[in-house]
Amino acid sequence: MVKNSFISVISQKEKDENKGSVEFQIVSFTNKIRRLTSHLELHRKDYLSQRGLRKILGKRQRLLAYLEKKNRVRYKELISRLDIRKLKGS
Repeated sequence: MVKNSFISVISQKEKDENKGSVEFQIVSFTNKIRRLTSHLELHRKDYLSQRGLRKILGKRQRLLAYLEKKNRVRYKELISRLDIRKLKGS
């Protein structure tokens, strides 16, 4: 398996202080999603990992919807840094 470089969007100081923040959770879910995706490219019939990936995708989707509703500026900034969605209407 090839190791991918995962995104370190949040600095180490912010990681220690804000592990429960929405942005930190979205970044950690994104890293898990990328790691599981690379795993599934090699192991196509690993159905338990596929299920875990779908669960993590759903959690990240709900957090992104929450962040978009609460603070649109932080949402747009995070989306552009992670490069995971195209912005609607922009």
